[in-house]
Amino acid sequence: MPTKYSRWGLMFWVAMPFVAGWIGSRFVPGPWYAELIKPSWTPPDAVFGPMWSLLYLLMGIAAWLVWREAGFAAARVALGLFVFQLVLNALWSYLFFGLHRPDLALVDIVLLWLAIVATMIAFWKIRPLAAWLLAPYWAWVSFAAVLNGQLWRLNS
Repeated sequence: MPTKYSRWGLMFWVAMPFVAGWIGSRFVPGPWYAELIKPSWTPPDAVFGPMWSLLYLLMGIAAWLVWREAGFAAARVALGLFVFQLVLNALWSYLFFGLHRPDLALVDIVLLWLAIVATMIAFWKIRPLAAWLLAPYWAWVSFAAVLNGQLWRLNS
């Protein structure tokens, strides 16, 4: 693959998670979230922005590695799963912060967790490093799912 296409591909695949993050960021925590009863182990708000920025970068690099290794045709399922989990990622913010529905957000984040696992398996078959780059994202979403569940339990 010519270097020119590889650079454009890297920019495209790295931009995709950041676009999903930007869409999700349209739904901010606000006063509703501030008033929720939270477990003592809830991270400070300042942690979320840098953490998601790092995760989005790793996610984009992972997708780029898969695309670069196999191309769209051979990686159609893997890259399709990647895009699907991005949709679920952005949807979570809408459900939780936009609609104030931690119950629906919990369903979404469980589906997101499963979609990340499926994406990691599909990426592993093409480029194992790409699956490993998604591991911090999977770990963070695992933590976020438990936190989401606790927030729902404590505030229902």
